[in-house]
Amino acid sequence: MNAPLRVNEALLIADHAFEPFQCVAWDVPNGTGELSLAVIDRTSTRIGSKQVPSSTYSDPQQLAHLIEEVRAELSQKGYDLQPWSMPK
Repeated sequence: MNAPLRVNEALLIADHAFEPFQCVAWDVPNGTGELSLAVIDRTSTRIGSKQVPSSTYSDPQQLAHLIEEVRAELSQKGYDLQPWSMPK
């Protein structure tokens, strides 16, 4: 997967990356195209979050790196995530 990602594609990838938890995203209202991602548990508690510039979520390699960072942070906090790899 080397072509630039559209925002919807990036969000679908992020959603699957944090299962069994849910990943929600919204536009940051600063006009830069930045997204705010939050990983929430079954009780709707935010367990992780990250601001994501459009240059990161549109680049498959940068997005994969960011997702791996957040997954590692969640694992260090004791959250058990399902196995995941970046789609090809």
